[in-house]
Amino acid sequence: MPFLTTSWLSALTALTIGYLLGSIPFGLLFSMAFGEGDVRKIGSGSIGATNVLRTGNRGAAALTLFFDAMKGAAAVSFVRLFMDQDAALFAALGAFLGHLYPVWLRFKGGKGVAVSLGILLSLFWPAGLLAFATWLAVVAVYRISSLAALVAAVMTPVYLLLFGRVHEAVLALVLAMLVFVVHSANIRRLLRGEEPRIDLNRKSA
Repeated sequence: MPFLTTSWLSALTALTIGYLLGSIPFGLLFSMAFGEGDVRKIGSGSIGATNVLRTGNRGAAALTLFFDAMKGAAAVSFVRLFMDQDAALFAALGAFLGHLYPVWLRFKGGKGVAVSLGILLSLFWPAGLLAFATWLAVVAVYRISSLAALVAAVMTPVYLLLFGRVHEAVLALVLAMLVFVVHSANIRRLLRGEEPRIDLNRKSA
C-alpha cells in the first residue's frame, strides 16, 4: 500500500485551497477593525493572536485566535469532504504555509500556533486536545508563548504516533520543523533569557 493514496493532482489542489484559506490575515484585519492599526508594526511584527494581544485589545486577540484556528480546521474539513483524508493532509500543510507566508503580505505572516491547533483538532481531535493542553501547561508555568509553541510542536508527532496515526504524525513533524524555523529569533532570545512573557494585565483597548 502506498504511503499516500491521493493523486498528485488532488494533492496540489488541496495544497492550493489550504494555502488560500490559511493566508487570510485575520490578525491584521481585526487589529485594524478595532482601531489598533497595523499589528505588523509592533512587538514581533507577527499577525498572530499573541502579537495582537500586545496592542492591549483582548477582543481583537481572541477573535484572531478563534478565526486563525478556524481557517486551519476549515481547510482540512472542506478538502476531506470532497476528496479524502490524505488530501486533507496537504490542505493542512497549505493552510499552515499560507498563515506563515501569505502572498498578500509579502510572505510575512504569523507563527502558526492557532492555525496548527485548528488543523490538529480537525484531523484528529484527541491529539489536538493534548497539544493544546501541552501549550496551556507551559504557558501556565512560564508565561512564554513561544516556548509553549515549541514544546507543543515537538510533542504533537509523539501524541499522534501513540494513537497510531502515522500519516498525521509525519505532517506534524513537518509542521514542527516549520515552527522552529519561524521561531528562530524567539529561540535565540530564549537562550539569552530575553524572551518576553505574556502580560494579561495590560488594559484592554
